Amino acid sequence: MGDKKIITIIDKFAIVEANELCRLNAQVIKCTLCPRLSQYIRQVGHDKVKRFANEQYWARPLPSWGDPRARLLIVGLAPAAHGGNRTGRMFTGDSSGDWLARAMHETGLASMPTSRSRDDGLVLKDAYVTAAVRCAPPGNKPLPSELMNCSQYLVSELQLLGSVRVVLTLGKIGFDACCRATGAKGLVFAHGARYQVNGRVLLASYHPSRQNTNTGRLTWPMWLQVFTTARAIMEKFEKDGA
Repeated sequence: MGDKKIITIIDKFAIVEANELCRLNAQVIKCTLCPRLSQYIRQVGHDKVKRFANEQYWARPLPSWGDPRARLLIVGLAPAAHGGNRTGRMFTGDSSGDWLARAMHETGLASMPTSRSRDDGLVLKDAYVTAAVRCAPPGNKPLPSELMNCSQYLVSELQLLGSVRVVLTLGKIGFDACCRATGAKGLVFAHGARYQVNGRVLLASYHPSRQNTNTGRLTWPMWLQVFTTARAIMEKFEKDGA
């Protein structure tokens, strides 16, 4: 089979995967499985906060986003009440989003170092962003039942994103969600921990929340190293032809 024919087949698979991801995102946006979360995100969008009083909040479950042919899948906790729940894009409009965008930009995974709005022109390269829970939970603490309800979407994404070689989990909730979605048992969360799971590398990091970054629990060098490591693993997969 010629190289051009192989590329054509790969492109067709990529189109199918992208379409399936779009359909999945459409289901996510309409999801009402968790009454507590549905009510909360609508209330936050109605009440707002003073600094965003003139903005129209998204106030719906958030779709995932990024490159459908990504080799890196990033799994966060949940949208922030006045970040993603306001802007309509995960890790957008808050400090966590800027930490993520800056690190991805410095490692060649994003077109710009900031993430402010869903129409700011940010494009991800070889990376796809999702979360354990698609609605902002009160106090950033989803209930076990809400995590379970949302798990179906992560399971589907892990199946659809066939090019993914590294799954980077941000925080213990994201890590545990990935373990449940992949059926991995007995894995222990720790910053920088690395595991082989179903032919992929599961990589763990502290979440870039203010609680971690302002206290020094997660420093910028620590954070950037996670992405440098992820990039190196991806390149090794490529070199080995996996």
